[in-house]
Amino acid sequence: MTDSQLTHFNAEGRAHMVDVSEKNTTDRTAAAIATLKMDAHTLELIRQGKMKKGDVLAVAQVAGIMAAKKTSDLIPMCHPIPLTKVDISFQERSDTELDVTATVKTTYVTGVEMEALTAVTAAALTVYDMCKAVDKAMVIAEVKLLEKTGGKSGDFHRAT
Repeated sequence: MTDSQLTHFNAEGRAHMVDVSEKNTTDRTAAAIATLKMDAHTLELIRQGKMKKGDVLAVAQVAGIMAAKKTSDLIPMCHPIPLTKVDISFQERSDTELDVTATVKTTYVTGVEMEALTAVTAAALTVYDMCKAVDKAMVIAEVKLLEKTGGKSGDFHRAT
Protein backbone atom coordinates (compact mmCIF):
# COMPACT_ATOMS: atom_id res chain seq x y z
CA MET A 1 0.00 0.00 0.00
CA THR A 2 1.40 3.41 -0.94
CA ASP A 3 1.01 6.63 1.03
CA SER A 4 -1.53 7.87 -1.53
CA GLN A 5 -3.77 4.95 -0.59
CA LEU A 6 -3.82 5.79 3.11
CA THR A 7 -7.16 7.51 3.56
CA HIS A 8 -6.85 8.73 7.16
CA PHE A 9 -4.50 11.62 6.30
CA ASN A 10 -5.44 15.02 4.89
CA ALA A 11 -3.44 17.06 2.33
CA GLU A 12 -1.23 18.35 5.17
CA GLY A 13 -0.36 14.82 6.26
CA ARG A 14 -2.42 15.09 9.43
CA ALA A 15 -4.94 12.54 10.59
CA HIS A 16 -8.59 13.14 9.82
CA MET A 17 -11.85 11.23 9.84
CA VAL A 18 -12.56 9.92 6.35
CA ASP A 19 -15.52 11.46 4.53
CA VAL A 20 -17.97 8.61 3.91
CA SER A 21 -20.85 10.79 2.72
CA GLU A 22 -20.51 9.63 -0.91
CA LYS A 23 -20.31 5.92 -0.11
CA ASN A 24 -23.19 3.56 -0.81
CA THR A 25 -25.21 2.03 2.01
CA THR A 26 -24.76 -1.74 1.87
CA ASP A 27 -25.10 -4.73 4.16
CA ARG A 28 -21.78 -5.20 5.92
CA THR A 29 -20.51 -7.86 8.31
CA ALA A 30 -17.28 -8.61 10.11
CA ALA A 31 -16.07 -11.42 12.33
CA ALA A 32 -13.02 -11.36 14.57
CA ILE A 33 -11.41 -13.76 17.01
CA ALA A 34 -9.19 -13.60 20.09
CA THR A 35 -7.65 -16.58 21.84
CA LEU A 36 -7.09 -16.73 25.59
CA LYS A 37 -4.40 -19.09 26.82
CA MET A 38 -4.72 -20.12 30.43
CA ASP A 39 -4.15 -22.84 32.96
CA ALA A 40 -6.43 -25.85 32.54
CA HIS A 41 -7.73 -25.32 36.09
CA THR A 42 -8.82 -21.77 35.17
CA LEU A 43 -10.78 -22.95 32.16
CA GLU A 44 -12.39 -25.65 34.28
CA LEU A 45 -13.51 -23.04 36.83
CA ILE A 46 -15.00 -20.97 34.01
CA ARG A 47 -16.75 -24.02 32.56
CA GLN A 48 -18.22 -24.96 35.95
CA GLY A 49 -19.25 -21.38 36.78
CA LYS A 50 -17.16 -21.40 39.95
CA MET A 51 -15.21 -18.17 39.47
CA LYS A 52 -15.82 -15.93 42.51
CA LYS A 53 -16.72 -12.87 40.41
CA GLY A 54 -19.61 -14.71 38.74
CA ASP A 55 -20.51 -16.09 35.32
CA VAL A 56 -17.38 -15.18 33.38
CA LEU A 57 -18.70 -15.86 29.90
CA ALA A 58 -22.02 -14.07 30.45
CA VAL A 59 -20.26 -10.95 31.70
CA ALA A 60 -17.65 -11.13 28.90
CA GLN A 61 -20.43 -11.47 26.34
CA VAL A 62 -22.13 -8.31 27.56
CA ALA A 63 -18.75 -6.49 27.67
CA GLY A 64 -18.08 -7.44 24.05
CA ILE A 65 -21.46 -6.20 22.90
CA MET A 66 -21.06 -2.94 24.81
CA ALA A 67 -17.56 -2.44 23.39
CA ALA A 68 -18.74 -2.92 19.81
CA LYS A 69 -21.36 -0.22 20.38
CA LYS A 70 -18.72 2.16 21.81
CA THR A 71 -15.94 1.59 19.28
CA SER A 72 -16.08 5.13 17.89
CA ASP A 73 -15.58 6.45 21.44
CA LEU A 74 -12.38 4.40 21.79
CA ILE A 75 -10.77 4.48 18.33
CA PRO A 76 -10.29 8.11 17.24
CA MET A 77 -10.98 7.87 13.50
CA CYS A 78 -13.87 5.40 13.64
CA HIS A 79 -17.32 6.57 12.62
CA PRO A 80 -20.29 5.95 14.92
CA ILE A 81 -22.10 3.09 13.23
CA PRO A 82 -25.71 1.95 13.72
CA LEU A 83 -25.14 -1.73 14.47
CA THR A 84 -27.89 -4.18 13.61
CA LYS A 85 -26.32 -7.22 15.28
CA VAL A 86 -23.49 -8.08 17.66
CA ASP A 87 -22.94 -11.68 18.70
CA ILE A 88 -20.18 -12.94 20.98
CA SER A 89 -19.46 -16.65 21.20
CA PHE A 90 -16.96 -18.81 23.05
CA GLN A 91 -15.35 -22.05 21.95
CA GLU A 92 -12.85 -24.16 23.84
CA ARG A 93 -9.94 -24.86 21.49
CA SER A 94 -8.20 -27.12 24.01
CA ASP A 95 -8.16 -27.62 27.77
CA THR A 96 -6.01 -24.46 28.04
CA GLU A 97 -7.34 -22.25 25.22
CA LEU A 98 -10.59 -20.38 24.81
CA ASP A 99 -11.56 -18.65 21.57
CA VAL A 100 -13.77 -15.55 21.69
CA THR A 101 -15.50 -14.71 18.41
CA ALA A 102 -17.49 -11.60 17.57
CA THR A 103 -19.82 -11.22 14.61
CA VAL A 104 -21.04 -7.71 13.85
CA LYS A 105 -23.54 -6.51 11.23
CA THR A 106 -24.83 -3.21 9.90
CA THR A 107 -26.47 -1.69 6.88
CA TYR A 108 -24.43 1.45 6.49
CA VAL A 109 -21.80 3.33 4.47
CA THR A 110 -18.73 1.99 6.26
CA GLY A 111 -17.66 -1.38 7.60
CA VAL A 112 -17.66 -2.95 11.04
CA GLU A 113 -14.21 -4.54 11.19
CA MET A 114 -13.10 -2.31 14.06
CA GLU A 115 -16.30 -3.05 15.98
CA ALA A 116 -15.68 -6.80 15.72
CA LEU A 117 -12.03 -6.45 16.77
CA THR A 118 -12.96 -4.16 19.67
CA ALA A 119 -15.68 -6.56 20.79
CA VAL A 120 -13.40 -9.62 20.99
CA THR A 121 -10.68 -7.63 22.71
CA ALA A 122 -13.04 -6.28 25.39
CA ALA A 123 -14.59 -9.71 25.92
CA ALA A 124 -11.13 -11.28 26.28
CA LEU A 125 -10.03 -8.55 28.69
CA THR A 126 -13.17 -9.18 30.74
CA VAL A 127 -12.35 -12.89 30.99
CA TYR A 128 -8.85 -11.92 32.14
CA ASP A 129 -10.22 -9.45 34.69
CA MET A 130 -12.64 -11.97 36.15
CA CYS A 131 -10.05 -14.75 36.34
CA LYS A 132 -6.83 -12.92 37.22
CA ALA A 133 -7.14 -13.80 40.91
CA VAL A 134 -6.47 -17.45 40.03
CA ASP A 135 -4.37 -17.08 36.85
CA LYS A 136 -2.37 -13.90 36.30
CA ALA A 137 -0.33 -15.68 33.60
CA MET A 138 -3.25 -15.79 31.13
CA VAL A 139 -2.38 -14.52 27.65
CA ILE A 140 -4.68 -12.82 25.17
CA ALA A 141 -3.31 -13.85 21.79
CA GLU A 142 -4.03 -13.83 18.10
CA VAL A 143 -6.59 -11.03 17.94
CA LYS A 144 -7.45 -10.95 14.24
CA LEU A 145 -10.09 -10.26 11.66
CA LEU A 146 -11.56 -13.49 10.29
CA GLU A 147 -13.74 -12.03 7.57
CA LYS A 148 -15.62 -9.00 6.35
CA THR A 149 -18.28 -8.60 3.70
CA GLY A 150 -19.77 -5.68 1.86
CA GLY A 151 -18.50 -2.32 0.81
CA LYS A 152 -16.34 -0.98 -2.00
CA SER A 153 -13.25 -3.01 -1.08
CA GLY A 154 -15.18 -6.26 -1.32
CA ASP A 155 -15.06 -9.33 0.83
CA PHE A 156 -12.16 -10.64 2.89
CA HIS A 157 -11.87 -14.18 4.26
CA ARG A 158 -8.77 -15.12 6.23
CA ALA A 159 -7.14 -18.30 5.00
CA THR A 160 -6.95 -20.79 7.84
